[in-house]
Amino acid sequence: MMATIAEMRLPTQELRDDIPFYTKVLGMRMDSIYPADDPSVAVFSGHGLRLRIEKGAPEAPGTLRILTEDPDGFANGQRQLTAPNGTRIEIEDRNPPLVMPQTVHSFVVRRLADQAPWVIGRAGMNYRDLVPDRLGGAVIASHIRIPGGGPVPDMVHFHRVGFQLIFCIHGWVDVAYEDQGPPMRLTAGDCFIQPPEIRHRVLHSGDDVQVIEIGVPAEHVTEIDHDMTLPTPNLRPDREWQGQRFVFNQARDADWQDFRLPGFVSRGTTIAANTKGVADVQVVRKGQGDSPFASHDTDILFAFVMSGQVILHGEGREPYNLEPGDAFVIPPGMKTRLSDASDDLELLEVSLPGSFTTTLETP
Repeated sequence: MMATIAEMRLPTQELRDDIPFYTKVLGMRMDSIYPADDPSVAVFSGHGLRLRIEKGAPEAPGTLRILTEDPDGFANGQRQLTAPNGTRIEIEDRNPPLVMPQTVHSFVVRRLADQAPWVIGRAGMNYRDLVPDRLGGAVIASHIRIPGGGPVPDMVHFHRVGFQLIFCIHGWVDVAYEDQGPPMRLTAGDCFIQPPEIRHRVLHSGDDVQVIEIGVPAEHVTEIDHDMTLPTPNLRPDREWQGQRFVFNQARDADWQDFRLPGFVSRGTTIAANTKGVADVQVVRKGQGDSPFASHDTDILFAFVMSGQVILHGEGREPYNLEPGDAFVIPPGMKTRLSDASDDLELLEVSLPGSFTTTLETP
């Protein structure tokens, strides 16, 4: 079978100037050059790329980005160079450290009735943004649905994140995870914690599955792993990725306790323990009695109404009548109160970090 090769063509005015740059400075290999008496074309390969440098080619010189695990040891530590043929060279870290933006705190209420647009995202999924300002880039919260049912056109991939939650609010979805055994079915009320860079793949879904996805920071890279096949043969439930363990918490195992706010009860998800306090996730229901105004001191406090109704009061603001599909963010130090909860109320609350103090206001 004949091999197929792709190459990128770049222009030059004088090939003899480009040869030492591409071979010695960039460390590429020259594979061919012609004609012999007055060379005008040379082909170089390296770093997963094949370049054809051609005298008089009509294209613009363009930009070549080289990603390396040792940027300081590549090209004598230079990060930006210009080749003799005019091509701009950018040297970047292959695995740059994750940058966590400082949170820009704000009080956010996102109503489903306001008809926030759904957009088509990765693998054909529909996304609805629940925190439009993303708190300055600190967090992204998405309401995701997969229209129809059946196989999902997903690939094995991973995310370069600090924290990521998948909470199912409707339907079901099958997902396979690296070193976690056979595929798992996430149903309404269940959640996954996807530790940073764990490989996974969405396989199948029921009709109109809907999940809430929380990611920190808001902008993070999703990379495809073309080499791994899921499920993997190993079962390693205690494996850690950057200090976090995979979590599959199921609603059927719920143990309801008093919530941090009087008048409500909640069930934990083991997420605080398995992320070593990076985050906590609680499911909240109506309890007994009224809840006073209260404030908190955590960095990010996000909530989503999964069922029922409740009124959100914020100091100096008109009350918000919240219904299923509504979301809100309460900044640290702001006094708020929840009241008039319906018997079928169920809230999802996500806090980062997971351990924080709630201060109740006395009458």
